[in-house]
Amino acid sequence: MTSRSNPFDDIERMFDRLSDQFAGIDPVELGGSLGGISVDVRDEADAVVVVADLPGYDTDDIEVQLTDERTLRLVAERETESEESDEDGVYVRRERTRESVERTIPLPEAVDDGETSAAYENGVLTVTLPKQTRDEDSRSIPVE
Repeated sequence: MTSRSNPFDDIERMFDRLSDQFAGIDPVELGGSLGGISVDVRDEADAVVVVADLPGYDTDDIEVQLTDERTLRLVAERETESEESDEDGVYVRRERTRESVERTIPLPEAVDDGETSAAYENGVLTVTLPKQTRDEDSRSIPVE
């Protein structure tokens, strides 16, 4: 008499195989190919520079927020409309789409929100965030 295997064990083995197949995938890299915002973050001497790819958006479609001194948030939304019609002008197809992408980027150092700047050219957004400097009026407190 042959014994049947436990179906729950079979399912668990199947999930283990699937997990092994996806283990080598970097979710950050995958996000860029699935409609996320691909970014480069450069730590320069006196500023943090974030370069983001946002092709096809207008300047008015993009929102840049410094949510706190170490977090940058990028949001881009756009609406498109396409029409196809026959000779009589009756719609054969009319489509409207709304696209939105968002990314929150942790910054390597605290930045000063007073001097930040952003420029958008040819589908590339560049945000320059000057680093916070220690107040020169601060003084040391001796430990006794």
